[in-house]
Amino acid sequence: MINHLSIGVRDIARTKAFYDQVLLPLGYKCLSASEGSLGYGVEHVVLWISATDSPVKADPKSGLHICFDAPTRASVDAFHAAALTAKGADNGKPGVRVDYDENYYAAFVVDPDGYRLEAYCGR
Repeated sequence: MINHLSIGVRDIARTKAFYDQVLLPLGYKCLSASEGSLGYGVEHVVLWISATDSPVKADPKSGLHICFDAPTRASVDAFHAAALTAKGADNGKPGVRVDYDENYYAAFVVDPDGYRLEAYCGR
């Protein structure tokens, strides 16, 4: 249903360092990089990140977050650990979320710009 998602950030270099590290355990990589934009995915870009002077203000009460598919539970764990190492913040340690589903294994973090991220594995 969704072809891609775009977000804006103030510091593209800081953002690239974060997302390169955090998305690697999930099998995603930077497929496009320029002075003002980044594109992440597997075979084609699904997440675009662009430099802007006026990014949408992150609001933890908005309900907005980005959920990435993870191939394994171990990759969810690695995503979470990488985010904390890369100066992200914990927003929910890796584990089964039985209130969602008995096989819903996820971890939640907040990136340096305040965007809320999730890695999810249903296996």
